[in-house]
Amino acid sequence: MGFLYHIGRYFLLMKRAFSKPEKLKVYVKQFFFEVDNIGVSSLGIITIISFFMGGVITIQAAFSLTSPLIPLYAVGFTTRESMILEFSPTIISLILAGKVGGNIASEIGSMRISEQIDALEIMGVNSASFLILPKVLAGIFINPFLIAISMFLGIFGGYVMGVATGACTSYEYIFGIQAFFMPWKLGYAFFKTAVFGGIITSVAAYHGYYTEGGALEVGKSSTKAVVYGSILILVANFIITQIFFVT
Repeated sequence: MGFLYHIGRYFLLMKRAFSKPEKLKVYVKQFFFEVDNIGVSSLGIITIISFFMGGVITIQAAFSLTSPLIPLYAVGFTTRESMILEFSPTIISLILAGKVGGNIASEIGSMRISEQIDALEIMGVNSASFLILPKVLAGIFINPFLIAISMFLGIFGGYVMGVATGACTSYEYIFGIQAFFMPWKLGYAFFKTAVFGGIITSVAAYHGYYTEGGALEVGKSSTKAVVYGSILILVANFIITQIFFVT
């Protein structure tokens, strides 16, 4: 019953959050602030992880695909498919669930225990909408851009490390990343990353908004936001993959 209680309370909170804003100009300003806070501040870790992740995939593929029946361009093809379909959308989103989700939960949770949210309610401000809506919309908006950067850096990292280590030649790799490309797979990847962006921000905001107690509970809310956000990302990934690839 506790599980159903949290699901119901989550959707009721999202209903409040997505109600009509009181002052649109304030929300637009807050939206761009959150885009910078969620997206731009995450570029560093995304760059490092994506570049080396692509390199590792390329090297592993090159030294695993040793059969003479497998064409040489399979290394580049494998790296491209791995980065576009799964590694960039899902792994990077899981990392963002830890970084961004934890920050959002602790920020809103700190506001709750310091009674700032209560002060907003007393002033007649819809605190759920003011605090949560810009974060959720920013997460849905910026996450596909972050994943696109991750895809490029991962494929580029695979090229650099593959050629540098002698795992593959430049021609083989470039031919492989161009071979049998299907544009709809990019649509699949960007769609699920937008969904993941909404999950990361909304779940974290939910746990932060309903924090009770003191500073210790803020830490617990952040942990719950990361854990449940990561689980929901994996569940959503399975469902979306079923829809795109099976039905």
